[in-house]
Amino acid sequence: MKPNTPHPLISVIPLLVLIVLIATVMKMLPDEALSGASQISMMIATAICVALSMAIYRTRWQLFEESIKKTIGDTSVSILILLLIGVMSSTWMISGVVPTLIYYGVQIITPSLFLPCACLISALVSLMTGTSWTTIATIGIALLGIGNALSVPEAFTAGAIISGAYFGDKMSPMSDTTVLASSVSGADLFKHIRYMMGTTVPSITISLLLYLVMGLWFSGERVEPSIYLQGLEHSFHITAWTLLVPAFTGLLIWEKVPSFITLTLSSLAAIVCAIVLQTEALAEITGQANASAGSLLMGVLKVCYTSTQLDTGFQEVNHLVATRGMAGMLDTVWLILCAMCFGSCMVASQMLRSLTRILLNSIRNTFSLVTSTVVSGVLLNLIMGDQFLSIIMNASIYKEEYADRGYQPELLSRSTEDSATVTSVLVPWTACGMTQSTVLGVPTLVYLPFCFFNIISPLMSILYALIKKIPVNPPHTTEA
Repeated sequence: MKPNTPHPLISVIPLLVLIVLIATVMKMLPDEALSGASQISMMIATAICVALSMAIYRTRWQLFEESIKKTIGDTSVSILILLLIGVMSSTWMISGVVPTLIYYGVQIITPSLFLPCACLISALVSLMTGTSWTTIATIGIALLGIGNALSVPEAFTAGAIISGAYFGDKMSPMSDTTVLASSVSGADLFKHIRYMMGTTVPSITISLLLYLVMGLWFSGERVEPSIYLQGLEHSFHITAWTLLVPAFTGLLIWEKVPSFITLTLSSLAAIVCAIVLQTEALAEITGQANASAGSLLMGVLKVCYTSTQLDTGFQEVNHLVATRGMAGMLDTVWLILCAMCFGSCMVASQMLRSLTRILLNSIRNTFSLVTSTVVSGVLLNLIMGDQFLSIIMNASIYKEEYADRGYQPELLSRSTEDSATVTSVLVPWTACGMTQSTVLGVPTLVYLPFCFFNIISPLMSILYALIKKIPVNPPHTTEA
């Protein structure tokens, strides 16, 4: 027997509790928000949801248990993909793929092209690593220093770096936010990425043109980021041969090979590349002087499952080439499991349906549906202070509505990414906003006007829905 639909005032209580707890966590424990504090907050909110539903509406516990089992079961493949992403990002680093891209990329910088180059380099590194945070904390700091040497305002530079980093984070199959948005929306990972190109490519193109115009204001001497070049040369064999790995991966994606297989084969290709070209780096990871077969095997295993560090001779470069392996994804996996528990209990209790009825009553067509999704994604960042929670909640709210109207799940996942993912860094009290402003030393509200990609993306998503006919899949449409 299904429970009665709770009153909206009752349904909103677990959500308000979660918001208050998350806000408290972000204020008191900002460095540990994703390491357990947010997860505990979600479990407390889950407990309150279950308690209210069982006490007031006599909902049976079995309904919650079955919903949790189904939801977590549905995300099991995504969790495996996240672990593989940890392996892939680490093997790409140690194999020399990412270092080679950085090495060649930073040498093209000239004063007039600095801002678009900063955006492109950040985008490339983030696309290869799948993380905007690491990109900004490493190559982003170097680019900020170069900008200072060229007398480019820090706000301009920070905006270009963040725009590029979040473009790469959004489009990379190794990004946890990309995997999360596609999984909770029920979309295939690589189909989700291809679908995002309709709004993301125009957004980054407009952003680059704006940075190019701004860059024409500056002039100066060519700057060589020698520290990074020397550090990368010290620890890696820099060669264009390593670029065969991303080329092979791109081919797999183009051929629409399933995500799990693509990530596995790409990781194996990077491992082969590391064994052939980066034997000294693998030996250093194991702490052994000689690159024997045993040390190479041990080095590969450590790269895949745990954090590694190389001594490049420069502290800034050490942070850039550090890897996390599978272990680096465990906090995200933990968060997903807790979020799935909260979401499934909100669904089983009918509380989510009670709240979404209020949000969905004003929706009449595709434009209003996408606009509502984008606006709520931005508002959830403002309210919840965490992009992961915003992505999960936004997709959960609209998932059934998109399916009932016959839209592909990729439309939902794209609208969620165009809003919840990219605008999180523009909110001063979110984890993203606080982290990036601290790392770059530029206040959030100072760099905000120059994060063109992050500002344009949600607007482009709404514009695309207005001028482009969105295909509807009749078999998914619910009969009246």
